[in-house]
Amino acid sequence: MNTQEARERIEQLRKEIREHNYKYYVLAQPAISDFEYDTLMNELIRLEEEFPQFRDPNSPSQRVGSDINKEFNQVRHRYPMYSLGNTYSPEELQEFEKRIKKSMDEEIEYVCELKYDGVAIALTYQDGVLQKAVTRGDGVQGDDVTQNVKTIKSIPLRLRGNDYPPDFVIRGEILFSHQGFERINRQKKEKGEAPFANPRNAAAGTLKLQKSSTVAQRPLDCFLYSVVGEDLPYGKHYENLRKAAEWGFKISAQLKKCRNIDEIFDYINYWDEKRTQLPYEIDGVVIKVNSHRQQEKLGYTAKSPRWAIAYKFKAEQAETILKSIEYQVGRTGAVTPVANLEPVPLAGTTVKRASLHNEDQIRLLDVRINDTVYIEKGGEIIPKIVGVNKDKRPPDSQAIEFITQCPECGTGLIKPEGEARHYCPNENGCPPQIKGKIEHFVSRRAMDIEAAEATIDALYQKNLVRDVGDLYSLTKEQLLQLDRFADKSAQNLTDSIEASKEVPFPRVLYALGIRFVGETVARKLATHFRSIDELAGAGYDQLIAIHEIGDRIARSITRFFSQEKNTEIIEKLRKAGVRLETEKTEEKHNHTLQGATIVISGTFENHSRKELQDMIAQHGGKNTSSVSSNTDYLLAGDNAGTTKMEQARRHNIPVISEDDFLKMIGGENL
Repeated sequence: MNTQEARERIEQLRKEIREHNYKYYVLAQPAISDFEYDTLMNELIRLEEEFPQFRDPNSPSQRVGSDINKEFNQVRHRYPMYSLGNTYSPEELQEFEKRIKKSMDEEIEYVCELKYDGVAIALTYQDGVLQKAVTRGDGVQGDDVTQNVKTIKSIPLRLRGNDYPPDFVIRGEILFSHQGFERINRQKKEKGEAPFANPRNAAAGTLKLQKSSTVAQRPLDCFLYSVVGEDLPYGKHYENLRKAAEWGFKISAQLKKCRNIDEIFDYINYWDEKRTQLPYEIDGVVIKVNSHRQQEKLGYTAKSPRWAIAYKFKAEQAETILKSIEYQVGRTGAVTPVANLEPVPLAGTTVKRASLHNEDQIRLLDVRINDTVYIEKGGEIIPKIVGVNKDKRPPDSQAIEFITQCPECGTGLIKPEGEARHYCPNENGCPPQIKGKIEHFVSRRAMDIEAAEATIDALYQKNLVRDVGDLYSLTKEQLLQLDRFADKSAQNLTDSIEASKEVPFPRVLYALGIRFVGETVARKLATHFRSIDELAGAGYDQLIAIHEIGDRIARSITRFFSQEKNTEIIEKLRKAGVRLETEKTEEKHNHTLQGATIVISGTFENHSRKELQDMIAQHGGKNTSSVSSNTDYLLAGDNAGTTKMEQARRHNIPVISEDDFLKMIGGENL
């Protein structure tokens, strides 16, 4: 095949594959078998490798993703992504419609849409080609996840037809179907990893993976719900979406135009009843004014458009029998009762277990074995019991007596004063606590060591690791003795352990799993105490003097460092070369904001709100969300909230700009 023939064949293959992608992933009408599709794709990949001069970043072959690790850059949205006001109340929805009619004094047309429970995304297209994909973030700016989004086959890399605007943004929701969610959780369980809590968490976690090749292996999908730009074909929301479907976008078939509140409620009631039949998770209905002109006239509040609202469905419930209760022990020793249920369908899945939280909740519900209970599925893996049908209670039922000894190690349980949960105090000898601490230590936000739950269990069972310090003495030869460990996987784990020695001190401190010391508290402690030794030597009074370090945290820290076992672990980490102090390059943060309370409002030229919040914390300050007489400064950017500005004026609170703030902390530009 000569060069010209290769070019023509590559273009033909790309065209065919794009068409088959559209038919399969958007229309759900496949025209060829998987084998035939794979044959076309393999030929395209082979030709692109043989003739690299014809490679195209938007070729269908690029959807396989890359193995290169990628940090996400923050990108400012061209059009801010406001959040929607929401309600569960029919009366509030009626008030919304009345306000619209009162403001417009003309005929209003509404569009009702299903509210998919996924991750919001903004896609930028120029000349029909996908240029950028950005998460919602804080609404002003978000993460650039373009390479990951390119692996989602229902999102077109190149548009169909030729009547699309030259430059526009289309927004949508990235999600997993019920089937796709069950598939990835099944795969995670097979690997010994913790399953995702719900489809939305799974979609968010997948979209933030550092390797797009891994994203490509997960069945993400995307529905688009809003076209934004200067040269749109129509001045109405519904009509633009229908046109976008012709360009190749996956637009919900359930869109409906409504003329009044009665038609809106008909739509809501229909989908509240039928939502379990959908292949995707929805949690409500979105109602929008259809006319762009009317939208502009209605405008926005500081947070949301006045021309749209989300009506949220109440959580679904089911009735079933409580068969038994088992007690689980977490890494902190907290004991959680979990109800085993007669299997019952709920919100698209079969529920077999439900959380009972603690002894107080059991007594509050007065729940008993063999009771008929009401369960509700919220955002967690394990649904919760919300009530008991006492009319169906067996006559011989007896109140549940909460256990007094740890179900794992037999140690007597304690219930600290002021806390709802029971705890096993045998933290250094109770297997689930030991393994839980190791799992926390290796987690991504802590030491980021590649070790699945099954691996940790195997290391514990083989007596190779009894605490987090033992990880650093593991050898490749020891790992090869474990089931499912080959040369490459053993090498990957040892490399990951070695790389973790460069993790900064604040994250190491968080990874130690000191009770009540989360990421924010760990950063605050690392700012005040430059090393683990300084922190270990700090007394209760020194700790309590730090802003936001209260009695509970201070006592937990002093207790942690008073235990010989923890001292031994720290020495293991020190000997291994783990960073147990703040390096010189990290010591640039001063304490100029010590004790200051700062409210942030608006958008800023050089920093995101998250970055500003981090800088406030790093310099000893406190960020709060509302202005009060205790506020020291209002950090105001563009479009700062009028209410916050008025409150600042009323309380004589200084209003500072981004530049003023940077000068206060020494001119940093983080």
